[in-house]
Amino acid sequence: MPIVAVADAPAEALADYTRLTDVVLRSKHEPARGMYIAEGATVIRRAVAAGHRPRSFLMAERWLADLAGLLDQVGAGSDGDVPVYVAPADVLEQVTGFHLHRGALAAMHRPPLAPVASVIAGARRVAILEEIVDHTNVGAAFRSAAGLGVDAVLVTPRCADPFYRRSVRVSMGTVFQVPWTRIESWPGGLAELREAGFVVAALALADDAVSLDELADSPPERLALLLGTEGDGLTRGAIDAADLVVKIPMAGGVDSLNVAAAAAVAFWATRV
Repeated sequence: MPIVAVADAPAEALADYTRLTDVVLRSKHEPARGMYIAEGATVIRRAVAAGHRPRSFLMAERWLADLAGLLDQVGAGSDGDVPVYVAPADVLEQVTGFHLHRGALAAMHRPPLAPVASVIAGARRVAILEEIVDHTNVGAAFRSAAGLGVDAVLVTPRCADPFYRRSVRVSMGTVFQVPWTRIESWPGGLAELREAGFVVAALALADDAVSLDELADSPPERLALLLGTEGDGLTRGAIDAADLVVKIPMAGGVDSLNVAAAAAVAFWATRV
């Protein structure tokens, strides 16, 4: 397969991989360029298995043998047109701005987002993430959704990008297996779920909130669980637009959980 040493690669060829630790740059730059970064062999394999196409690879030389079959599969072999850039670990760190623990990166073509209607078609359990700004929490929520039977995830316009490198890594690539898209109108977009037969349950602390135990005892056929941002939780508009408010019973003087932990509890309790 054609292997290009990073030292011999033109600067524009490595543009996808530079300054990866700049969150503001990446969150705007990756979607605008129609790409995202997959980190580590497991994540890259899940991205390819989901039908996503690589633009290029960047890795330490010792990972070539482990990924040889996948590289051939996606056209990074002798007759392919997907470049593979290699370098020692210290050079990779200079290029990306961080220590590459998992040895390999892939710049992937970003698939277009599907309409909400197609993402929720046939779904019985949906998670909605409102304005969650921490990429780690987004990735953790997706991993719980995949493992606990949530059929689809919807994110609001200002929610962090599920395909951001850290979200993908924390999710262990499960962002590629759970269908997701953005709700363009918020919170007005909840009307589309209600028209599709979903009951929208907002997880929030409120005097009129029902216990998650009550919801789990008699869950609706189609349920959308609405989870809010770190710190402030759901917006007033989102709570008002929901069909009911739900809270997780707590002990020990603790009033709430981190949003990723709360998501896992709610997904498990209401699983089909």
